[in-house]
Amino acid sequence: MHSLITAVVAHDEAARFLAWPGDFELGRGDHVESVHLASGAALEGFAGDGAGGTYFFCGDGGEERPVLYADSEGGAALVAIGLPELLRLLLVAPWWRDCRAFTEAESRELAAEYLEDMPDLTVRRDRAAEALGLALPTEAEVLARLHQVATGAGKDFVLVLTAEDEPYDPLIQG
Repeated sequence: MHSLITAVVAHDEAARFLAWPGDFELGRGDHVESVHLASGAALEGFAGDGAGGTYFFCGDGGEERPVLYADSEGGAALVAIGLPELLRLLLVAPWWRDCRAFTEAESRELAAEYLEDMPDLTVRRDRAAEALGLALPTEAEVLARLHQVATGAGKDFVLVLTAEDEPYDPLIQG
């Protein structure tokens, strides 16, 4: 099986795009506080963002496992079922955290801000996707899937702050 983690590490351009604007870096999987899943399933931090957020694989298995994102301020959401889905989200809508309505129009507004600072964003994104062997969905498709995963399957992936035995707040509401 082709490992996307290995592919990201092997392709500097893909890793750079995922680092920015994706705000996703492998090896930054140590979360700011001790957490666990309410279900008792395994939780493995494997990447993080610049603001102290962490991406976790949930359960047992490989890169096909569900991916939960937890920010450093007590919010969490299941964001993808498997690493390929997560990377598609980060490539197509790296500004996903700022999407509250999950619409293509909202995403385009956010994209315009990024394009002002990075006019070659689309070209860089497409090269990163090609290096990783990923076909890219539309913005509307990736945001609809994010919302579907977070509000559907995500209900079974409740992150708990271990020290206080308190659940994180949902980052994405139904």
